[in-house]
Amino acid sequence: MTLPPLREVIARHGLSASKALGQNFLFDEHLLDRIARVPGDLAGQRVLEVGPGPGGLTRALLRAGAEVTAIEMDRRCLPALAELGEAFPGKLTVVEGDALKIDHGTLMQGEPFAVVANLPYNVGTALLVRWLESPQWPPQWTSLTLMFQLEVAQRIVAEPDTSSFGRLAVLAQWRTSAKLAMKVHRSAFTPPPKVMSAVVHVTPDEAPEGVRAAKLSQVTEAAFGQRRKMLRQSLKGLPGAVEAAEALGIDTARRAETLSVDEFVALARCLSA
Repeated sequence: MTLPPLREVIARHGLSASKALGQNFLFDEHLLDRIARVPGDLAGQRVLEVGPGPGGLTRALLRAGAEVTAIEMDRRCLPALAELGEAFPGKLTVVEGDALKIDHGTLMQGEPFAVVANLPYNVGTALLVRWLESPQWPPQWTSLTLMFQLEVAQRIVAEPDTSSFGRLAVLAQWRTSAKLAMKVHRSAFTPPPKVMSAVVHVTPDEAPEGVRAAKLSQVTEAAFGQRRKMLRQSLKGLPGAVEAAEALGIDTARRAETLSVDEFVALARCLSA
């Protein structure tokens, strides 16, 4: 199906990227098709997209055969998305609202779904943490293919004992596999952001036994909340955490970024007991 160029759609609807909503539009159709291929074959698959804007990535997902549910809070973009829905009858559902306030599992009617999104910069991390902390495991989502600022992407896939390693890396790696799928130059966007971007692909693994996601989240928040301090200081506010670390043979003179993901898991397991 031949669709009008994205620039034409945006001009016709008088759209411009909103800084307040963290929007940056992608026009390169080849690049968008490449992003849509990252999660694998989407033919007949249900996909959740957050912040579709004028629908650049949406059309790539629809071309790949996906059934897309898109959450968009910028009502200026709704007419352009409605046109896209007409071009792919029965394949696109658009929900107006704030993705942080919507129950995604209910929205997707309890069925498995992949998440593919060029996330608005201002809510990207909060949404990722929400998906990673899912109390239900395996989660309802089958994979997450998400565009972030390169710096955030590097924090998700970071190795211990590096400057990028922190809370996001632990949450993304204790029961999922996270990889940097591709980098995207700032010039690909309109308007170009000040920084480079990257697509991260996350798939669920088996969760370690005896660990609650909420407890791991508490431990990492405390440990990395004062990352320059030794664990005996940073963990002090979490009851039993310093004692648990010592019982596990973790030297509390270490800093949080020197611990492995497994050590954080062991600490959370000890405190979950």
